[in-house]
Amino acid sequence: MTERRAILGGSTFEEQIGYARAVVDGDRVHVSGTTGFDYTTMTISENVVEQAEQCLRTIEAALAEAGCGFADVVRVRYLLPDRADFEPCWPILRRRFGDVRPAATMMECGLADPRMKIEIEVDARRPGV
Repeated sequence: MTERRAILGGSTFEEQIGYARAVVDGDRVHVSGTTGFDYTTMTISENVVEQAEQCLRTIEAALAEAGCGFADVVRVRYLLPDRADFEPCWPILRRRFGDVRPAATMMECGLADPRMKIEIEVDARRPGV
């Protein structure tokens, strides 16, 4: 039987909505859509690049708890209410994913809170599992 465990990130949304920051399922790690909220303070920057950086910090922590990192990401999805906000984020996204080259999708769509300017979701494979 494969291991399946939830990783909680401390967001109040996890309890209110009923989800986990990430789920480890055998060698696969599925990280939920992650927004620019700093879940320790429940604050969010107005700047899309700062939000993207916070998304990546939260995702990095979930991946580390799962036993992997950005080098193990195989799929990334970017969700933005305004597609014009995507290009300013490219330099920080390239720093994390430029050598990894995961499959990627960017979608323009509404997000749950109007303060949210980007949401990032990743799937990874745990090495050696």
